Amino acid sequence: MDLSYIINELGEDRALYFNAVAPPILQSSNFASNTVADMRRMLQNEAEEYMYTRGNNPTVTMLEKKLAALEGAEHAIAFGSGIAAVSAAVLSQVKAGDHVVCTKYVYSWTRTLMRRFLPRFGVEVTLVDGTDPENFRKAIKPNTTLIYLESPTSFTFDLQDIEAVTAIAKEHGCSTIIDNSFASPLHQNPLKMGLDLVVHSCTKYIGGHSDAMGGVICGKREVINQIFKREYMTLGAILSPHDAWLLLRGLRTLPVRMERVAASTRQVVDYLVQHPKVEKVLFPFLKDNPQYELAQNQMSNNSGQFSIILKTENIDEVDLFCDSLNHFLMAASWGGHESLIYPIAATYATPDHTSDLPFNLVRFYIGLEDPEYLIKDLEQAFSKLP
Repeated sequence: MDLSYIINELGEDRALYFNAVAPPILQSSNFASNTVADMRRMLQNEAEEYMYTRGNNPTVTMLEKKLAALEGAEHAIAFGSGIAAVSAAVLSQVKAGDHVVCTKYVYSWTRTLMRRFLPRFGVEVTLVDGTDPENFRKAIKPNTTLIYLESPTSFTFDLQDIEAVTAIAKEHGCSTIIDNSFASPLHQNPLKMGLDLVVHSCTKYIGGHSDAMGGVICGKREVINQIFKREYMTLGAILSPHDAWLLLRGLRTLPVRMERVAASTRQVVDYLVQHPKVEKVLFPFLKDNPQYELAQNQMSNNSGQFSIILKTENIDEVDLFCDSLNHFLMAASWGGHESLIYPIAATYATPDHTSDLPFNLVRFYIGLEDPEYLIKDLEQAFSKLP
């Protein structure tokens, strides 16, 4: 299916809404039935009908159709946040007594789900170094039902060999889920590599403007409809029609934004790699990265995130460098027009600090600014360090 068609036309029937170019926000909680027979039919097939916006909503459906097509999936279901989608996807595949194998350094709230939430309900979780597929095989137990991936990972940007891990999962009868947010559906399509379910935080690249929250699960229609009937309808973490409309707006520019972000990121990374005050750049598309070939094989392009390890043993110097940046916002998310940093040093000395990442690691997201503008800012911040 053509990318331009997916983004600009798929799921949109303008004749239904006065040929308006922008789709409407159908901000209705209820949809009426004409007869008892109609209501009976809708109740029997609520996953495919418009009856109540906690189930389906036409504005949300437009977004779901586009996201499914971008991932090459049969169907998709949208949520109010990325972690809502992650949680529903995971819960749909496990029950008490099951075992999950998950790659390390996943998104912090996914890690919380794995380490603190699932064990409360009798689900055991093993975290492994996902850079070696054999680590997943070694961790599998007779009661393992799910392997969870995030590639690239959130702070270290390690990759998992998706095809190899998927083959191991199928060999042992395990289902598979991957968080594909960091690559975007334009740069990586895990379903084509054998994964069962793909999740995204739509808050990031899909929205692209830092003004809407959302998440999505993509997969086979039968599986998605089962999630609709159980986890989605029961837990109620729905996406509002207004946020769906904002995410639809963001999708219109996704290809041009991703192209710009990818090119600018490479330019900034090239500057940082040679800087004497940078110990290491964590970015899989560097030729000396041990996963460079894998990145080339399973991703069509880089995206905008990477991390650096500053050459310092002093946390105050990390603070000074980050505080000296004028054109990078310090924030937790990413994927919008603005460039960001997230210093691991900010998590140190907090009451619930659990990170095993080094304090001198700083995650970067490169937005839509001119790369030269960002490099000048980096240079002046580095100049403040002893």
